[in-house]
Amino acid sequence: MKVLVVSDNHGSAEELQHLVERHQEDVQCMIHCGDSEFDYDAEEMTPFQLRVRGNCDFDNRYPNEISETIGSKTIFATHGHLYNVKMTLMKLAYKAEETNADLVCFGHSHEALAVYEDGTLFLNPGSVRLPRQPTIKTYAIVEWSDSKVTVTFYDEEGTVVNDLSNSFTI
Repeated sequence: MKVLVVSDNHGSAEELQHLVERHQEDVQCMIHCGDSEFDYDAEEMTPFQLRVRGNCDFDNRYPNEISETIGSKTIFATHGHLYNVKMTLMKLAYKAEETNADLVCFGHSHEALAVYEDGTLFLNPGSVRLPRQPTIKTYAIVEWSDSKVTVTFYDEEGTVVNDLSNSFTI
């Protein structure tokens, strides 16, 4: 199964449109981790089966967090500001345990990150608009096989960012 994860485009429709067009045939699910700055039912957001509210999203129809089973994987998504992700992943780790999450997706910090711990992949896809560390605009695709989970980060042009991408044995 392949899942596309993006966050923090801060009102830029162009970045979302390009990555959706580039990958929509290859992935089974698209997740937006908040700070889109679009209305929940905006055309730009309709490709995203899972989408959550960020601290810069004002449409109350977005949930603050969501937990869904897609295929055989439980995915928990939140923006991260309510979990203090700029300081620690501890609160997210507790939530992952509560929800039995295989994948925890979050944004907010604008810093790309993939960490596999205790059977859960914690993924921040970075930002496609205002990246911090690294300063490359990024999003990610997660792919599961029987024995590993692979996280591939892409830049805004759809080129693989090898320094950030990683595979984890499950």
